[in-house]
Amino acid sequence: MRLKRKAAVSRRALGGALLAAVFVAGSFPADAQSRRPDTRSMTCSQAQALVDQRGGIVMSTGQHTFDRFVSNRSFCQVGETVWRERVQTKDNPKCLLQICVNRSPLRFR
Repeated sequence: MRLKRKAAVSRRALGGALLAAVFVAGSFPADAQSRRPDTRSMTCSQAQALVDQRGGIVMSTGQHTFDRFVSNRSFCQVGETVWRERVQTKDNPKCLLQICVNRSPLRFR
């Protein structure tokens, strides 16, 4: 009988710990977003090197803006191609990085 009570208490404790961990992890979404690299805080060559190193990476480009930059087309989805985008960096207001764009633009009839 004691063994069953201990097992029930252990399950409750484990469940409570798991629930607390989920609550704590879910209560700090801004912290995860603040860790995204920001193009404005690095030089153009640093931003380009980071993209080349990771292949594809999401970086902030402004206070409320971000984009996914890629080193080459292999990091794009089927039907997409690379496009050079100018972004602001610490040393260059028009640093060139590549993004994925749809090859065929939407056509409205």
